[in-house]
Amino acid sequence: MLLSMWLGLCLAQTLKITDSQTGIPLKNVIITHTGTSLKTISNEKGEADISPFKDLNEINFRLISHVPLTIGFKKLYENGFKLQLVSKSMSLNEMLFSASKWNQKKEEIPAQIAILTQKEIELNNPQTAADLLGSSGKVFIQKSQQGGGSPMIRGFATNRLLYSVDGVRMNTAIFRAGNIQNVISLDPFAIEKTEVLFGPGSVIYGSDAIGGVMSFQTLSPDFSTSGKPIIKGSALSRLSTANSEQTLHIDIALGFKKWAFLSSFSNNQFGDLKMGTNGPNEYLRNIFVQRVDTSDKIVANENPLIQKPTAYNQVNLMQKVKYKASEYLEFEYGFHYSLTSDIARYDRHIRLKNGTPRYGEWYYGPQKWIMNVLSINHNKKTLLYDQLSIKVAFQNFEESRIDRDINKPTRHIRIEKVDAYTINLDFNKKLAGNKQLFYGIEGVQNKVTSIGNDENIISGITVAGPARYPQADWASYAGYANIQWKLNSKLNIQAGARYNVYKLDATFDTTFYPFPYTQSNMNKSSLTGSLGLIYKAQEDFILYTNISTAFRSPNVDDAGKVFDSAPGIVIVPNPDLQAEQAINAEIGLNKSFNNMLKIEVAAYYTLLNKALVRRNFTLNGKDSLLYDGEMSRIQAVQNAASATVYGIQANFELKFKSGFGLSSDINYQKGEEELDNGTTSPSRHAAPLFGVSRVFYNHKGLRLELNSFYSASKKYDELPDEEKAKPEIYAIDENGKPWSPSYYTINFKANYLINKTFSLSAGIENILDKRYRPYSSGIVAAGRNLVLSGKVRF
Repeated sequence: MLLSMWLGLCLAQTLKITDSQTGIPLKNVIITHTGTSLKTISNEKGEADISPFKDLNEINFRLISHVPLTIGFKKLYENGFKLQLVSKSMSLNEMLFSASKWNQKKEEIPAQIAILTQKEIELNNPQTAADLLGSSGKVFIQKSQQGGGSPMIRGFATNRLLYSVDGVRMNTAIFRAGNIQNVISLDPFAIEKTEVLFGPGSVIYGSDAIGGVMSFQTLSPDFSTSGKPIIKGSALSRLSTANSEQTLHIDIALGFKKWAFLSSFSNNQFGDLKMGTNGPNEYLRNIFVQRVDTSDKIVANENPLIQKPTAYNQVNLMQKVKYKASEYLEFEYGFHYSLTSDIARYDRHIRLKNGTPRYGEWYYGPQKWIMNVLSINHNKKTLLYDQLSIKVAFQNFEESRIDRDINKPTRHIRIEKVDAYTINLDFNKKLAGNKQLFYGIEGVQNKVTSIGNDENIISGITVAGPARYPQADWASYAGYANIQWKLNSKLNIQAGARYNVYKLDATFDTTFYPFPYTQSNMNKSSLTGSLGLIYKAQEDFILYTNISTAFRSPNVDDAGKVFDSAPGIVIVPNPDLQAEQAINAEIGLNKSFNNMLKIEVAAYYTLLNKALVRRNFTLNGKDSLLYDGEMSRIQAVQNAASATVYGIQANFELKFKSGFGLSSDINYQKGEEELDNGTTSPSRHAAPLFGVSRVFYNHKGLRLELNSFYSASKKYDELPDEEKAKPEIYAIDENGKPWSPSYYTINFKANYLINKTFSLSAGIENILDKRYRPYSSGIVAAGRNLVLSGKVRF
């Protein structure tokens, strides 16, 4: 007996650490010994070599999301070198990245941040990254078509929100004020963690970060901490009934002592989306346009619940290569590729003119996104920094729009390409007196190429047409600093500032429109700052407040676009623009009760000055011009308004030891913007009150959830003027006016981890088969939807 124990102590010293409730391996568990400098960290499989800790009695195990544990080596041996840590389900100390681009405890950040992990992805099974954001219950998603998703956060959207992928800015110079769908280029299966920073983030992220920052951190390979290579991966297949989805995903990672590799591939096929049976009849798709021989025919839809055309496909690839040059220096190269098929813009297909469909065709061409990024991380104390991160990235974006009026031969093809170059140097330095300094510099260069072609579909002849944008170069150069000062155990102050120079050089083609200029140059700057205060009244009770400014510099879409926003209106370029300026004040609290109940509340007010809005405009003294064969009123984007948004975000989570729990998120926002005549209108991107409530049960490998997503209505008088001009996407009230009805859905989700290799997920979404259209959306949401998926881990 003694001999076998002695042999076990000598040979079996690889410890396996898992979560006590889910059984999932825990990585990055810090293992130390009281009184010595011994230290190691668990790997991706939750394994750690603890042979250096042999015979020691006080071995400490710490993971920020779990209860700390101290245990002796002998006890670990008696447990078969298996250890379970208990989750701190109500912890206020999650590690967050988005606030400073460095890992910080949540209690050190004077702002509200939502976190979405792979656990949420496995349970909720979002089809796109937009659906992933919407599943949080904290972000409202607008969709003009199935292949889309435009987040709304605190009354702002589109180019007043910042997208970041692995710390690299995704926003380009053609991010528009209208709804965008760039977020669907991200693969939910390749995302390790998503953080949504609510409120301004311009000090760290620069232009556009007015309403919030969405930070996506993709999967990254791990080095082997033992002498053996790490090989792991997963494969998943998913089916959904509402749109006949067929999805396949596979990822595989290989880790050595100094090298690590990861590959990820996903293929999605989505059919036409079916709406629910219970709801407004105005949403039904009774007819659609079909090309028959040489003419467009209006065809009766055999099933008016099927939204034709909405089907599309998508492919995503990701490759990571990581090299550990030394204990302090790491390199990582990442390659991202996303490509969609053509995506029909559904809201245009239901637009009528004189009582019949206006368009014979209207679709986005394939949306392509490529990103190459090289990251260099140096973690060693020097005079200038303790940690250094360098990111050099090149992104290529390509998108197009193709439209043709019904029974007209001319197909308008507009193609946009953007080459985006980015370099970021971010530093982290611990200073004397409990101070932490985060600072850095950033350079961004966008080259915009815009092409216009007009094709005669009868003769097959293609001629040059007006481009959507001028040929342009947009650039941004900035430096920032953010200091965190821990005055004592209860009080923490943060202050930051950023100075940003932005430039725009554009060349206009006067072949098709009589612009009074051929060149436009912009060279301006913006200064922004923030000040936050955190008061830790108790270990589980935090109060915070902050005041911050943000800005959005004019981009090529603002200064140079020509397009029709609505029938009879044409938007023309205006090169004389300045940056929008926002100031935001916020107060919030986070409170946890006995690791059972957690409450978070935040209230905010944002004032936007010099808002870039569309207003009536003249060109060469004329207020109208002939655009695509129709005399249209001229408008242009101008610094012509102010806007205000205020609101409250609140959530609670209650967990019982039995595994049952309740949670709820609710978001109220109200916004107004100034109109040309001096009156005000509700802000277009201030969503109605919305949220989600959940009842759940977690036990070992089983997770069950019954939830309800809901949204309040927007009556006709509450609709922005711009939305009132789109009656085709709204229900009709008793007075014949458009409005957005309230709705709620009941949904059931289940995920079962059969063993460490196999897991199954199932869900029934919209159980009551409601027919509803989220506010401002062009497409009707899915009806009752059965989702089934199986996952294999290896």
